[in-house]
Amino acid sequence: MPSTEATHIDSTLTESRKFPPPADFSARAWVKSLDEYNAICKRADADPEAFWAECARGLYWFKPFGKTLEWNFPHAKWFVGGTINAAYNCLDRHLDGPRRNKAALIWEGEPGDSRVLTYQMLADEVGRCANALKSLGVKDGDRVAIYMPLVPEAAIAMLACARIGAIHSVVFGGFSSEALADRINDAEAKVCITADGGWRRGQIVELKNNVDEALKKCPSIRKVLVLKRVGNKVEMRKGRDLWWDELVPAQSPRCEAAALDAEHPLYTLYTSGTTGKPKGVVHTTGGYLTHVLMTMKWVFDLKEDDIYWCTADIGWVTGHSYTVYGPLAAGATVLMYEGAPNFPENDRFWQIIAKYHVSIFYTAPTAIRTFIKWGDAWVKKHDLSSLRLLGSVGEPINPEAWMWYRKVIGGERCPIVDTWWQTETGGIMISPMPGAIATKPGSATLALPGIAADVVTREGKSVGANQGGLLIVRKPWPGMLRTIYRDPERYKNNYFVQIDGAYFTGDGARRDQDGYLWIMGRVDDVINVSGHRLGTMEIESALVSHAAVAEAACVGRPDEMKGQAVVAFVTLEGGRKGDGRLRDELRAHVVKEIGALARPDDVRFTEALPKTRSGKIMRRLLRQIASGDETLGDTTTLEDLSVLAKLRDDEQG
Repeated sequence: MPSTEATHIDSTLTESRKFPPPADFSARAWVKSLDEYNAICKRADADPEAFWAECARGLYWFKPFGKTLEWNFPHAKWFVGGTINAAYNCLDRHLDGPRRNKAALIWEGEPGDSRVLTYQMLADEVGRCANALKSLGVKDGDRVAIYMPLVPEAAIAMLACARIGAIHSVVFGGFSSEALADRINDAEAKVCITADGGWRRGQIVELKNNVDEALKKCPSIRKVLVLKRVGNKVEMRKGRDLWWDELVPAQSPRCEAAALDAEHPLYTLYTSGTTGKPKGVVHTTGGYLTHVLMTMKWVFDLKEDDIYWCTADIGWVTGHSYTVYGPLAAGATVLMYEGAPNFPENDRFWQIIAKYHVSIFYTAPTAIRTFIKWGDAWVKKHDLSSLRLLGSVGEPINPEAWMWYRKVIGGERCPIVDTWWQTETGGIMISPMPGAIATKPGSATLALPGIAADVVTREGKSVGANQGGLLIVRKPWPGMLRTIYRDPERYKNNYFVQIDGAYFTGDGARRDQDGYLWIMGRVDDVINVSGHRLGTMEIESALVSHAAVAEAACVGRPDEMKGQAVVAFVTLEGGRKGDGRLRDELRAHVVKEIGALARPDDVRFTEALPKTRSGKIMRRLLRQIASGDETLGDTTTLEDLSVLAKLRDDEQG
């Protein structure tokens, strides 16, 4: 559970650059001006239930809801009495008009193979998969584990579950057999859908072998459905394992969509807590779909002819909300790419954008910082003029990475939507509306209409301009998680006991003089230096603004004099080697940028930082390394264990 022991967080980062929306972009946008945005917010604040009911009516309901919200803190029920189906809203409702023959999914595999599925083709495939699941005994309310590469069948499997009322639990294909087993057992999944393998940097990821290993400890699994993706030899256990390629194509494409209660669980998705044990976040159907559809339209300013690419794997919430459910509910054309951004070379993303004329590109700050490290020359080889909007998701993006993104990828013409949200929130909560809100490098800007975000002290009192505090949400919203699967007490204790009457995000933030929100990172990552609480994101941004630095992560270690000392782990541009002179230069640079209080006591150069497979830096592990703590806890989400081993060797050396 995130700590709230401090009343405020000291904020020292200053950023004066500001970029108004391009006039031609605003002229065509769904929300064209700040006045329009303010008017929508005013309407949402005056009558939140009427506002969200209006948003929900953008979906197809089998039976209209009678009541918008039942709120018994901390439990919400949205669109009470209504019945709905996510797959119907993502597919069937588009089939009566011109979208029937519109591309729903454009897919490219890492080896270069590709497919295009129209909305009608995708609907047929989902129907076949849904009937296949029924033939395996899957019923309304059963849990289905999905452990696949980023191929169309992964989205098809999700939508097939949604169609019949099964609850899917997608596990990222990069996770180990141990992590997979933990998630299958917690969800008590009945069926596992996987593939023989997947491609990653030219190598086969042995998915089926991982499933076989995991299932030695998973008594709930009855059947395993296996897609042939890479053609490697795998063991098929008689009576349990079936080939997708034999079972699914033989089914009828017609499968009636179940009319489900608005609060019927759509999926569980496991997210790691700081203590290690994964927690199964539960999202329901009607409220979640309302939230992701609304944000697709307003945040991404989605148009009928856009080619939209979110680079996230569907194993993460970003892939759920903004590769599958949000875009398809909105009738968009979605690009999916299976592999790594640097295979066969460092320009694969830019090659794909040019090839398919991608117009909206949504990726993570950690990827952007990696692209910076690789150099501009890879980008300049390709024509990116099709791009009209850029997005950022994940950790807070530091201002210099934001500026590079704007200049080198966006050609200084594309607005950037820097989005803040969480697995738990379901969809985007804070982001500029790109035709209405002027942007500032590093700020997620303003809360979306209907989202009652605030920055407060531990007592729940709003802080003043440019004071750091705790980021909360004061009112319920449709996309919010409903519980932690099989652990309602953890749901309550993790999110609703720290600040009276509010949802506590676990993040620190500040609101500047224009009301813009600046996310300062996890409150657990705050460093207490001589009584001053400093957000790690601000120190990291100062370091990355130095020309030699590609990426930085800062943590605190115990210090007798100051309480905590700042330790900075730094990776350098273009393979440059660090030395004592550069270490001193970086420490002085931080002093110049944000003051002597934030000067790192130690700067450690490293080739790579320990990250989760979604790209988030695991500062918990860095804190333990900096403190000499041997107890690392759960590392199942760590992408590359060798990074951790190298850091520990350096520490001991």
